[in-house]
Amino acid sequence: MSKKSNIALGAILSAGLAFTASAETVIKVGHGAAESFHMHRALMHFEELVEAGSNGEIDVQIFPSSQMGPDREMIEGVQTGVLEMAIPPSSFFAGWDPAFAVIELPYMYASKDIAFNVLESEAGDGMIERIEGQGLVGLGWLELGVRNVTNNVRPIASPADLEGVKLRTMQVPAHVATFQALGANPTPMNFGEVYSALQQGVIDGQENPLAIITSQRFYEVQSYLSTTGHVFAVYMPVISQPFFDSLSAEHQQLIRDSMAAARTFQAETVAAEDASQLEEIRAAGVEVLELTAEQRQAFADATESVRLQYRDEVGAETYDAWVAAVAAASAN
Repeated sequence: MSKKSNIALGAILSAGLAFTASAETVIKVGHGAAESFHMHRALMHFEELVEAGSNGEIDVQIFPSSQMGPDREMIEGVQTGVLEMAIPPSSFFAGWDPAFAVIELPYMYASKDIAFNVLESEAGDGMIERIEGQGLVGLGWLELGVRNVTNNVRPIASPADLEGVKLRTMQVPAHVATFQALGANPTPMNFGEVYSALQQGVIDGQENPLAIITSQRFYEVQSYLSTTGHVFAVYMPVISQPFFDSLSAEHQQLIRDSMAAARTFQAETVAAEDASQLEEIRAAGVEVLELTAEQRQAFADATESVRLQYRDEVGAETYDAWVAAVAAASAN
């Protein structure tokens, strides 16, 4: 982590401690999303449950909007004990273990329900266990969402329409490879820089779930949205292993149970809000193209090479086991 990031973190943490002298334990939680995003609201529910369940012995402090730095720096902060918890996208863990890339490969799941059935199966539990040697404890999964493309060049109805479009992606190699295969010009960029880059024309477009497009107000600086549904993405909440080990068994279980309850709260929130988000984007003047199953299949076919490439990078055994879990979930 950079010296500048450490100084920024130190200032925030010192300010937080001034308000929590009465609590025996402070859990600082960092994430990159806006306060209006459903994941942040789910974390607020987590905060309420932990503080009430511990009778005020634990004080949870949530720092949204990348206040604690970009996702990779937050993960490193948890590993080094500077930060107790972070909520990064699962794809960032591929930087430590290539197996994590399999979760967010393009067109891996036919639906969100299938994806969560896999994540909450033995296959998902095995993925969480893979971070135990990295100074981290995984606390399950939270939804990031189904990713869709917005841009200022043209409506995107087929892979050919992405040709030459300068598109912001996450700093995730599998995402970059996906849009290279689709003919776009993928441009990795920290999340906090996206709005201004769109506004200034540094990039033509970006790709994110509808809830992020609305919570970040990207519709103010974009002309077209296409429901490509190319990647289903999740967060993996992580907590510092030394910190977690220092807690009582009761408080450890409270944290696990509260995160599980936060996931349920989030699922209910997303279900209630999904239908209104496209209308909010349309109302802002964005031209929305809802792709048919046949149109999405053309994108899936064009990214088959990426999935096969990552079978080699992830490892054939890990990749095949994940695909088998997807097939099993799809059959249920």
